[in-house]
Amino acid sequence: MAKLVSKTYGEALYEAAMESGEGKALELMEEIRCVSELLAENPKFDELMKHPGIPKQDKLHVVENVFQGKVSDELAGLLDVVVSKERYGELTAIFAYFIDRVKEQQKIGVAYVKTAVELSQDQKKALEAKLLQTSGYRKIELHYEVDSAIIGGMIIRINDRVVDSSIRTKLDGMTKQLLQIQLG
Repeated sequence: MAKLVSKTYGEALYEAAMESGEGKALELMEEIRCVSELLAENPKFDELMKHPGIPKQDKLHVVENVFQGKVSDELAGLLDVVVSKERYGELTAIFAYFIDRVKEQQKIGVAYVKTAVELSQDQKKALEAKLLQTSGYRKIELHYEVDSAIIGGMIIRINDRVVDSSIRTKLDGMTKQLLQIQLG
């Protein structure tokens, strides 16, 4: 249900932004990042907006006072609708959907790379070049994680595609094969 909510509201915001052109979608994406950071830095605001004892009208008044005139009309409108429909708890997911949608439209990929050891800058540049060449994206954002449990190699995830060339996975596969061999 939450995924449907984020898609519905996120898509509506995306379409409203695209009516004004690609530039507006990029501006709105940056604005959403700033608002997300602001909300993350102020957890008390989040508590206030999610508190069941505070009437919806009071929450709408707070949102209006905090954001009206400081954010775009599209974002202010979204915040009003989300609060009035009591979907504030889904705001992070709505923002994430919108940002993903704009990145997809702009051909910006996001890759998560897990390695056993830290990669050097040259290795990171080579990996970025290879991913750009094979993925079809114009730009790619790379997020690195070091996990010694994979022993060696790397695991790359882009959207729902995963390339796992880790030693741990290869060893697990060999173990399964050896266990299937019947001694006879």
